[in-house]
Order: sequence, then C-alpha cells, then structure tokens
Amino acid sequence: MSEKARLTYFNGRGRGESIRFMLGAAGIEFDEVFLETKEQLEELRARGDLLFLQVPLLEIDGMKMVQSGAMMRYIARKASLYGKDDKESARIDMLADGVRDFQLKFLQIPFQSDPTELLALIRDKDLPRYLPIYDKILQDSGKGFLVGGSLSMADVLLFEALLSVHETFPDLLKDYPKLQEFRDRMAAQPNIAKFLAGGQRKPLGDAVYRDTVDTVLGRK
Repeated sequence: MSEKARLTYFNGRGRGESIRFMLGAAGIEFDEVFLETKEQLEELRARGDLLFLQVPLLEIDGMKMVQSGAMMRYIARKASLYGKDDKESARIDMLADGVRDFQLKFLQIPFQSDPTELLALIRDKDLPRYLPIYDKILQDSGKGFLVGGSLSMADVLLFEALLSVHETFPDLLKDYPKLQEFRDRMAAQPNIAKFLAGGQRKPLGDAVYRDTVDTVLGRK
C-alpha cells in the first residue's frame, strides 16, 4: 500500500488550495505540513526537495513534485479527470487556465493593505469577462460538465473559483443560473462533499496568514 500523499505549504489557501481541491476530488487522502518559520523553508531548500526553491511541495507516489500546474495535471491523469483523449485534455487545460486567470486574483486579496481597488477590478472587469463564458459552455453542454460527460480538472477548478466568488460577492452569481446549478451539483459530488466536510479547505486569508507568509518568505 502506497504512503499517503503529503502537501507542504502555508496554513492558508494560496497556490496550495487548488491542489487540495484536486486531491479531494480525486479521492486521494493526504496529510499536510504547514510552514511557519523561514527555517522550515530553508531546510527544504537545503535538502534539495524544492527544485525551484519554492512551495507548494507535493509528495506523492514516491515523487517530490513542485509547480502547482504539474501537480494538478498529475492528479487529474491519475484519477481520470483529464478527458478521454488528447483533444479533451487540451480543452480541459484551456478551460482550467482560464479559471486560473481570474481565480489567482483572489489570492492577492489578503496581501492588500486596502483591497478596495483590487476587489473592484475583479468584480467589474475580470468576472464579467470570464463568468459568461463558463455559463454558456455549461448551457451548451447540457451534461453538467465543462468537457465531455464526466468530471474533469476544469470542473474542479471552476467549482473552487465559484466558491471564492460567492464568498466575496454573495449576490453576483444570481445572474448566472447555470453556474449556480453547477456549483450546487459539484458540492454534492461524493468525493468533493467529503473533502469539504473534512476541514482541509482553508478559510479566507487573514492578518495571521499574511504575516506568516511574509515571515517564511523573509519579507518582514
């Protein structure tokens, strides 16, 4: 029996959260190591665990993986969340990258002394650009998924992003009925429901999270 996967990152969302969602959707149990000091990060670097000297780090199937995109694609392939052929995989990548284009903006919010301008940019520019596209794809699909007729990495990442949208702008999704239906349906997927109930999803970043990240990265 293989060892349980282990994710090393901060005790917050950041670039580790999508990996957590993917592991959860894939039904892969995992442990977590939370970085709290600069010395922990330097030790990982000194051991050669971080190829590009940065986290997150995912230990899985005997590998020490860095780069969040590579991690998510590996999990997707491992759990059959990457389409039935190369064309579907390419479309999944395309739609997943589109989600990341606006989802990563949410990760910046805890690090703004005054997030008003960033929130306005997300609400007034980014979301009106991207959400109608995904709403229409779901409407045209008629199958409840972004690509083909089964769950994929693109669905998981869109679901994660929609939770962030709803938390930050509670009334915004009312204009996108297909996205609301999709969010509710995804939340009921057995593996995702188990993940959400298991406490491994992280809360919105606060001052403690921000200060910890800054300390570990030597920014303060």
